[in-house]
Amino acid sequence: MTATAIADTAGFCALLEDELGIRLTPEDLDRPLDEVAEWDSVHLLRLVTVVESVTGRRVPVAGLLEAATFQQMYEVVRA
Repeated sequence: MTATAIADTAGFCALLEDELGIRLTPEDLDRPLDEVAEWDSVHLLRLVTVVESVTGRRVPVAGLLEAATFQQMYEVVRA
């Protein structure tokens, strides 16, 4: 997977599915995280690791911790 994998929301959804096993569509990204049964803190750590590996840059974890939706997470990792 390359940095272009998170160039858009569809790529971010593909990353979530391929790396974390969480299947979402771009339309699902605004759902609150607590409505996604598969989501937990271990997935957050894995997401940080995967995104940092793919992009080659650090992810602001504090921003991810404050995110209430995957859309907000996407915006943090794209910033």
